[in-house]
Amino acid sequence: MDSSAAVRNADQVDTENTATGAVGGVANHLPHDYRPSADEPFMNPRQLAYFRRKLIEWKESILREASATLETLKAEPLREPDVNDRASSETDWGIELRTRDRQRKVISKIDAALRRIETGDYGYCEVTGEQISLQRLEARPIATMTLEAQERHERDEKITRDE
Repeated sequence: MDSSAAVRNADQVDTENTATGAVGGVANHLPHDYRPSADEPFMNPRQLAYFRRKLIEWKESILREASATLETLKAEPLREPDVNDRASSETDWGIELRTRDRQRKVISKIDAALRRIETGDYGYCEVTGEQISLQRLEARPIATMTLEAQERHERDEKITRDE
């Protein structure tokens, strides 16, 4: 089957399964071992479904960890009799809470990436409009810029901070 026929078939699945909430219903038919490839059309329904699934699983994992942290905080109040032990425990919890706060920010980026998937903007640099490499998206599925644009942005940001 040529790639245009594959895209047409995926589009047919799209229209048949829109009620699933997945990108074109493709996620329901996506093999668990599927990995996006440069040999297929960029951001075709399979790739979009793959990244959507990856983002949702990441978000669910963060939410599970946050819930576990909250439950532990409720169940184990700091009642260390020794001042040093208490200080150590408070430091540990402070680090844990800062981690959860960073993850809360990641969740908003995940939600933004999911919105970009729905609008068809996912995988394209917000600065240049170029395709973000699959390797970059695999490593950082919330990426909004190509590696080059991100590096340029960080250099400009550093220069601005140094002035």
